[in-house]
Formats: sequence, structure tokens, C-alpha cells
Amino acid sequence: MKKYLITVNQNQYEVEVVELKPNISRPVQQTTHTIPLRTPGGNNRKDLPAATGGKKVTAPMPGNVIKLFVSPGDQVKAGQKLLVFEAMKMENEITAPSDGVISEVKVDEGSVISVDELLMVID
Repeated sequence: MKKYLITVNQNQYEVEVVELKPNISRPVQQTTHTIPLRTPGGNNRKDLPAATGGKKVTAPMPGNVIKLFVSPGDQVKAGQKLLVFEAMKMENEITAPSDGVISEVKVDEGSVISVDELLMVID
């Protein structure tokens, strides 16, 4: 068994890894940990649940919001550009999954976003 120290988002975790020989299987114990994500110095609006039951738009990967194109109350069409974020030195667009009205925007320009973070809600 080997021990490793892994750093994720400036938090360190000690993990143990078992090296298996080829063609040997062993039972695996699966453990799941939920780690709350916080943006250091950010507004943490992402911690607030969506107030409505509309279509939730979430982040596909971590990054930084560069530009918002919509505000609460704006009418949008499916495929319309909602925001642009930077991830891995590339600009990525998030588009509306359906027609509707923007009821909530949970991020601002300059916000740091995490995977599956709620960005906005379309009713």
C-alpha cells in the first residue's frame, strides 16, 4: 500500500493506494465524501438553492465567468448564449437549454465556478 498527499483546491488529502497484480481481483470498499465548495473571497451566491422549479443551468467544468449576456427577467430562446467562461485557457459558451425567462442568475462576471454549480434558472 502506498500513501500519497493530494492537493485539491488548496485542501490537502492523504490517500492510500493498493497496487494490484494483474489478473487478481479483490473486493473494493467504496467511500464517498461530500466536500462543500467555496470561492475564497467570493460572494458564495452558489450556496443558495434555486427558489423556483425552472430549468437549472449548471457549470460543465470549473472556470471563471468572463461575460454575462442575460439578467433576471430576460426572455431567452433555446441555444441563445447566456454566458462565456474561461477554463483551461479556453473560452467556453453556455447556451440556453430551452425557451423561457431568466428567473435567477447566481453568478457575476469574474465569479469562479465549480463543476455542477448552479449558474442560473430559466422558467
